[in-house]
Amino acid sequence: MKLTTKILIGLLAGVIVGLLLTGNPAIANSFIKPVGTLFINLIRMIIVPLVLSSLIVGAASIGDVKTLGRIGGKTIGYYLITTGFAVTIGLLLGNIIHPGAGLSIPMDAEVAAKEAPSVITTLLNIVPKNPLKGLVEGNMLQIITFALFLGIGATSLPEEKGKPFISFFDSLAEVMYKITALIMQVAPIGVFALITPVVASNGPSVLIPLIKVIAAVYIGCLIHALLVYSSAVKIFTKISPRKFFRGILPAAVTAFSTTSSSGTLPVTIKSVKENLGVSDKIASFVLPLGATINMDGTALYQGVCALFVAQVYGIDLSLGQQGTIILTATLGSIGTAGVPGAGLIMLSIVLQSVGLPLEGVALIAGIDRVLDMARTSVNVIGDTSAAVIVASTENEIEYRDEDTKTA
Repeated sequence: MKLTTKILIGLLAGVIVGLLLTGNPAIANSFIKPVGTLFINLIRMIIVPLVLSSLIVGAASIGDVKTLGRIGGKTIGYYLITTGFAVTIGLLLGNIIHPGAGLSIPMDAEVAAKEAPSVITTLLNIVPKNPLKGLVEGNMLQIITFALFLGIGATSLPEEKGKPFISFFDSLAEVMYKITALIMQVAPIGVFALITPVVASNGPSVLIPLIKVIAAVYIGCLIHALLVYSSAVKIFTKISPRKFFRGILPAAVTAFSTTSSSGTLPVTIKSVKENLGVSDKIASFVLPLGATINMDGTALYQGVCALFVAQVYGIDLSLGQQGTIILTATLGSIGTAGVPGAGLIMLSIVLQSVGLPLEGVALIAGIDRVLDMARTSVNVIGDTSAAVIVASTENEIEYRDEDTKTA
């Protein structure tokens, strides 16, 4: 049985048990909730070393400007810009649809006491005065910035000096991926233990907002694909949006069904080369890189879910905090795409960056598979749009007569 199926079963079992205990939540809070707290602690334990190690390795692999040259700069820039657009769309939909409306869960005093930083303060705090302090305190933006500098700095050293450093963090990243996979194996139990006391305390009303979350994510994914990607392709290439979407349809459908950007990669490369005329040189560089660092759909999902969790816990996020979500999701996308359970782990990082309760992850985990299908498909569509745009600007694409026809 697949892990996603087990998590869904855990959610459903938690809902059923919670409904049975409605009106008597003391049992759930006393005997079941501690197991959920342990699961949250396990997630908290891996966040800092996971982000640090994976980002150092990710930055080291893309940080050599001489190797990357023009193509690398265009590719990475496009991925980061579209990721920023994606999470912004998610936040806008979260503010418009209010998926957490109608459900209220008491928040911890520790969370309630946190003050929202201003936009200027957030921007200044991106660069840590003391990176070790940022690591200890779990300041995600500072950790991300420090890791990126370490990775890029390591690649500028002679190979005999930089390679041992990169190899160490590469090994650490692999260890953290393994630990993450092990923790995700107990996710069904953790989700059960987290959702049961929530339903027991709040009743059936806790289930209605989840439908709004699914609707918001799917609407956002459609808007991002049809607005951002279509506009970019139309502006930078001679390929019409209709031709583009028809050409990458096999990859999009495969991604939707498998929920794996890496697993879809062979189909993605075949689609852009055979259907859109992208050269092998561009496809073999841009698409694997995109499968590693491009997470537009996941970033959009994080924007919606962060607003959902904030609304559920009655926390108003300022513009500064929402800006922090955009920065964290955009920069963090570089290092977490290959992690098993990446969406939920990255959501935990985003929630932590603005002081939202990690317990909110349990409300999302049960429907994560449904959300994952849409966000993975958007991730892959974003990869293909980057391939055709970079190929066009590098004269590495073979246009056909029908490419210039309007949609």
